[in-house]
Amino acid sequence: MSYDVRGELLGFPDTHKVTVTEIDSLFSTLKDTQNENITFTVVNPYALREYSFDIPMDIKILLDINETSKLSVYNILIIQKPLEDSYINFLAPIIINNDNKKLAQIVLEPRKHPDFGMTETIKSFKE
Repeated sequence: MSYDVRGELLGFPDTHKVTVTEIDSLFSTLKDTQNENITFTVVNPYALREYSFDIPMDIKILLDINETSKLSVYNILIIQKPLEDSYINFLAPIIINNDNKKLAQIVLEPRKHPDFGMTETIKSFKE
């Protein structure tokens, strides 16, 4: 599915349209439709942990989010070998409004979310 990027993906100001393809219930890929060299592996945070935060009003306006909007949330995964050593940035979630195909990345304040890190490994969530 293709989405319009509103605002900016951190470090990628020229990425304006992306596709998201689900691999399984945990992993998906996010690809820039105009630059095949820009691809991210993203994870569904809810498959790993309790994950809740308030979406800032400016992002709600940017993505036209209302109380009935169907949203998806992803976090970028930095792949390492072995895969269990890969780490997830829980402080910069990607929010998708599936109703209008708009996407934005937000940066959460670490002080307000002390349980979320920028480099939490996949293995730290294994039981």
